[in-house]
Amino acid sequence: MFPIIPANSVAAETGNDEGIFGYGYTGALQNVTNLVSNAGVVASDTAGVGTARIYISATQYGGDKAIFGFGYTPEGATNYLSITNLVSNAGVVASDTAGVGTGSRGRGACGYGGDKGIFGFGSTGSVTAVSNLVSNAGVVASDTAGVGTARHTLGACEYGGDKGIFGFGSTGSLTAVTNLVSNAGVVASDQATTTGTAREYIAACSFGGDKGIFGFGNTGSYTGVTNLVSNTGVIASDTAAVGGVKALHAACEYGGDKGIFGFGQAYAGGGYLDETNLVSNTGVVSSDVTGVGTDRSVLAACSFN
Repeated sequence: MFPIIPANSVAAETGNDEGIFGYGYTGALQNVTNLVSNAGVVASDTAGVGTARIYISATQYGGDKAIFGFGYTPEGATNYLSITNLVSNAGVVASDTAGVGTGSRGRGACGYGGDKGIFGFGSTGSVTAVSNLVSNAGVVASDTAGVGTARHTLGACEYGGDKGIFGFGSTGSLTAVTNLVSNAGVVASDQATTTGTAREYIAACSFGGDKGIFGFGNTGSYTGVTNLVSNTGVIASDTAAVGGVKALHAACEYGGDKGIFGFGQAYAGGGYLDETNLVSNTGVVSSDVTGVGTDRSVLAACSFN
């Protein structure tokens, strides 16, 4: 007998099973990574590959792989970088790939279309709204002219199963605007957000198969509030903080339908963290989990496999 499927039923969306945190700053530039299991367990440090840098971004692509890209190094003739590092479906980080697009830092990045990714917004020395698409083979495209409010240190995540959203950040002033990304990678004009607290140094990830969450960040002081994203890209009002405050952290999906926030700083100018907060498949954020790996901030994270 075949199973009887009720009329109008839809199978739940599922995402990637594992995640990876990478790069950042401990008082010195880092390129170490930490894998996240399908149970949300963070592994100890994996030796670094690629240029150590900060204000880096990351997104999934190809259905089961990931890419770290862009970022900043205080040293050298070129501070704003466009180099990328591919991540295999086993979580192995590749050496640097020569950059495509304008070097920038503090960008948002997320998946779209089921198997592609996008880097967007950031700073090139001044705030920008340009974006760069990532093909399902991990190839980064040249700059796409900016749409929406130019800003940096924002967050981005998938929603709706195959679409994305950029949100929050700083134009020089804190903002809570969002920009939706279609399943063809087209960035929409600003969607004014009046329900979430404006902030920067925020992170975001998907959960529940078709929803997302923005969390923590800097409002002028560090916070632990979160904002859920519906499967139609609508931002909810603030959810009260659970656990400690932080900013300059990262977040990714794991376990197919859950998320994790991790690392960052507990206060401006110091307090490097390695603690994490798990996100259930209904968007509930857990209290702090004791950290594993090198305490650091201004890193990136994404899912794979």
